[in-house]
Amino acid sequence: MQVFDVDDPADPRVDDFRDLSTSDRRPDRPGGRGLVIAEGVVVVRRLLASAYPVRAVLGVRRRIEELADDLATLDAPVYAAPADVMATVVGFHLNRGVLAVADRAVPTDLDELVSSARRLAVLEGVGDHENLGALFRNAAALGVDGVLIGPGCGDPLYRRSVRVSMGHVLAVPFAPVEPWPQALKWLRDKGFRVLALTPAADAVPLADVGRDGRLALLLGSEGPGLTAEAIAAADTAVRIPMAISVDSLNVATAAAVAFYALAPVDR
Repeated sequence: MQVFDVDDPADPRVDDFRDLSTSDRRPDRPGGRGLVIAEGVVVVRRLLASAYPVRAVLGVRRRIEELADDLATLDAPVYAAPADVMATVVGFHLNRGVLAVADRAVPTDLDELVSSARRLAVLEGVGDHENLGALFRNAAALGVDGVLIGPGCGDPLYRRSVRVSMGHVLAVPFAPVEPWPQALKWLRDKGFRVLALTPAADAVPLADVGRDGRLALLLGSEGPGLTAEAIAAADTAVRIPMAISVDSLNVATAAAVAFYALAPVDR
């Protein structure tokens, strides 16, 4: 592994890391380049092991050395820089000490993803990137085969989402799904039972829902939750019983409870 030293924040070799608060947006957003950005040793390690083509790595020397085994076969430049130089390049102080950037991988084919899945998470209006990242981490931990991204959702590959997911968003397959909510009928035609999670009092308690067959768990945004149209297009509205003084759970927390409770019997 050859490591190139960077002492000048203006060095053009690290332009992929420059002004990340703007450049890590999707290509259709102002300043966005659509790069996938991993922060910290654990997340960078998962990016290196993923299908996303790594363009470069930048870190303080100590973090680069921690990743030496993972970087040994990398066909991309590795740059070492003092912490103050890194902070000037990226536009903020980076506590984790190392970054990697990658191009986006070929999008997952929706039909292929659905055909091989037993458990899916289907999201509507989940725009908060920290909630998205937590959802993907929970999906990876609890055996969900993929995530379908409905309208109003944020970008799962936004830097904050990647970081909060601990890099698991890079391994859990996901695909956009449309039109909406007609796509939910399409899922039902594919053999999925679509369960809409809602705090509504007339919804079926989670414990009363069987785990047999293929299940798609429909999750909505913080605050307003699922639209009435999405709930109507599902097979069943399902609730997590809670103490009377609490009206709802954070969407990622609710997802974790449902993923665990409805996991296939053989998992």
